[in-house]
Amino acid sequence: MATPAGEFSSRRRRIVHFRPLAAASAIRDHRQTGNPYAEVLKMARHRFTQEISFAKKDSEISLAKALLLIAAEDEAFVSFNRDMDASFLSSEREDSPFPAEMKCGWNSVEDIPMAGKNISGWLDELDIIAKEVEAELISRDIGCHLVQVLEAVNVVLFESRKFKRFPVSMDSKFSYLHTALSTGFSSAIVLSIIYIEICRRLGVDMIGARVGEDFLIWPKIEILEELFMASTGHSLFAVINGQCVEDPRAKAYDLDSKSLLGLEIVTNRDIIGIALANLIRLYWKRASRMNHGLMLTSPLRPVYNIDGSWPPLLRPQDMRLAIMASERLLILQPDNWALRRDHGLLLYHSRRYAEAVQELSICMVFAPAEEAEILLTFVEKLHLLRIESSWKLLEQSSTSAVP
Repeated sequence: MATPAGEFSSRRRRIVHFRPLAAASAIRDHRQTGNPYAEVLKMARHRFTQEISFAKKDSEISLAKALLLIAAEDEAFVSFNRDMDASFLSSEREDSPFPAEMKCGWNSVEDIPMAGKNISGWLDELDIIAKEVEAELISRDIGCHLVQVLEAVNVVLFESRKFKRFPVSMDSKFSYLHTALSTGFSSAIVLSIIYIEICRRLGVDMIGARVGEDFLIWPKIEILEELFMASTGHSLFAVINGQCVEDPRAKAYDLDSKSLLGLEIVTNRDIIGIALANLIRLYWKRASRMNHGLMLTSPLRPVYNIDGSWPPLLRPQDMRLAIMASERLLILQPDNWALRRDHGLLLYHSRRYAEAVQELSICMVFAPAEEAEILLTFVEKLHLLRIESSWKLLEQSSTSAVP
């Protein structure tokens, strides 16, 4: 007689080794046949994958370039959707049974415009800001002591260019590097990346760590006490990182020079991952805002019933952008079972059941036994729902066919 553990293992093997058949899908992604933007989207993803490749040293990764490649791919996808809508609208006005032909005017990733500039243009903008900091140091006849350099960076970013940090950004556009550089409004993580990139151009190495929900940065400096000396009412550490280090409710509030030494320093890949996770969170919120209380992991709750029912209809463009960010995050952390679980659930909420079954089945291989058992129950139900939805699509197509 099989034990409960043996039965669970057997069920998991059946699901994990299952390879779903190709089925018709009501939702097509940007790689569909006939998409003139497909090649440039593919190139943008390839360039991003190259930039964060594990064949490179972490120090060789450009945070700015990686974020701009993310923005370029998302911009191309949004442009494709916009052109597709315009094409169908044009065909409706002309009473044509076929949508007007779409054309993509971009032959490379560098051709994709983002707020008036391409990737090289926004990298040049970071160079210009660094030169403004150098000019500030010269005008004040200040030497190159590290603290004085950081004070000059603060003057240029927060006084001259009026950068504003949103601790919790509700608008996804402020989580893109080019938007932050063009408007001065930025999510906390993107502004930290701008700060890191400016300092790198000035020869100052910055390091960072997660503290609760916040991401904090500071320079590699021997005498950390200098960061906590108050000037003009705020310490240098507070000016660099914003209000979170002066908010009594934040975990970063009690940090001092000694506690900084105990924090786990993140890598460049980790920082890119934080930025991507922020995009996923924001796009999921936008996609599901009409479904109050719906969480990404809601389907895994025992009270959630998926038998014979469709998941709530969510905003497809925002869902696709969340999935694209999730795909990139999995390139960075392919063995992270929690990220793969969330990716599978994004696919489920997008009604891409075959892909969801496959991703969640892979996730069960890496997940702890307790989590894997929860996933297994859901995947078994989802597999049946996938088959049922495929039959419904076939029935619809057969009844609409001309006899």
